[in-house]
Parts: sequence; structure tokens; C-alpha cells
Amino acid sequence: MSGKASLAQLQERIGHHFTRPELLARALTHASAIGDDKRGDPLTTYERLEFLGDRVLGLVIADLLIEEYPQAPEGELSRRLARLVNRDTCAAVAEEMRLGEHYRVGESLAKANARTAKSLMADTCESVIGAIFRDAGLEAAQSTIHRFWASRVKQMQGPLRDAKTELQEWAHRKGLPTPRYEETGRSGPDHAPQFIVRVVMEGAEGETASGASKREAEHAAAAAILRREGVWS
Repeated sequence: MSGKASLAQLQERIGHHFTRPELLARALTHASAIGDDKRGDPLTTYERLEFLGDRVLGLVIADLLIEEYPQAPEGELSRRLARLVNRDTCAAVAEEMRLGEHYRVGESLAKANARTAKSLMADTCESVIGAIFRDAGLEAAQSTIHRFWASRVKQMQGPLRDAKTELQEWAHRKGLPTPRYEETGRSGPDHAPQFIVRVVMEGAEGETASGASKREAEHAAAAAILRREGVWS
């Protein structure tokens, strides 16, 4: 397969055909693949495009999250954003794009360990997004990001943090003291007890829940308040 044909297929996969293909070539080039005489030239490698792509990706994903989670507070949106743009997710998208078949690295990195390889793939993913933005603007970059991230945004159902932590932060935002947890009873046999716990909150109504452990009951009671108050759906 020729390099030209290979890059044409890559453009099909990412959903963007470059009017300036040299941008895509640069987005796929690591500094280690460049000769020493040009290694210091920032226009020969993906580093500047990665810098740009990181910012474009964050903007587009933030907008997607606003649309998908219209009731979510800023803290939850920030946590979802961090998970969606982290190294693991970007590397996974790079695998879907099959960037590993195209990116250029020097011999020193050709046999990199798994951690380094994942980081390289994540960086290359962001640099390709940056290249698309430079080639055709935000709408084109947004189209590619939606292509690979929209399903990931939709699949992030449920809370990202444990109920007790979330309830404590909610209480502090409301100017309320830190919630207290009181064990109010137990039931069931010794080998399979059920713990009953009540959340006590000054300035807000508490909730009672049960669980197979005290910790489980505490989290269940905290979750009940978060759902009651509309913090969790």
C-alpha cells in the first residue's frame, strides 16, 4: 500500500479530507523521526498541532457535555470532561482511527513500552484534531470529534463520584455543615446483617437507608438525598 493511498484511507476514517495534506503529515510526525538538523524546528513535528488540538478537543467536548447533561453542575461537567479528554480516551480514539499505522517515530521509540506508546498515541490523536482545525476550522474539527466522542459522552451515565463525597460538596455549596451518619439499627442473621443508617443534616431533611455493610448503607442514604434534591437523576 502506498503512503498516499494509506493517508487517503486514514482521511476516510477520520471523516476529513485535507486541502493541505502537509498538515496531516506533520500531525503524524514525532520529533524522534526528524534528523538532528531539523529536530529543533517546531514546524516539522506534531508538537504545536498537539497543543492546539488539546484546546479544540476540550472546547468541543465541553459543548457536548452541556447539551447531553443540561442539569449537571459545573463540578460534574468538569469531572466528565477530564475523563473524556484524558490520555486513555485519546489513545483509544487513536486506535479507532488506526493512527499507529501512519505515525512516524524514530528507532528509539519504535519499541517503546506500553505506557510511552499510549502517550504517543494520545498526543497524535490531539495533533490530528489540531491539524483538522488548521486545515478547515472549528466546524470540521467538531465533526471529527463528534464522530469519535459522541457515543462516549452518551455512555457516561451515572455519577462519577461516590455519594458521600458528592453530598458533602453539595452541603458545603449550600452553606450547610458536613453531614453526619448515624447507625440506627441492624437486622438479619449474624452472617448476613443489614445495617440501617441515617444521614443527619443541619438545615436539610435527612434520609435513612440500609445496606449489607455500614459503608453501603451510608452511601445509599447519601444517594437518596442527592436524588431527592435533584443533584443526581
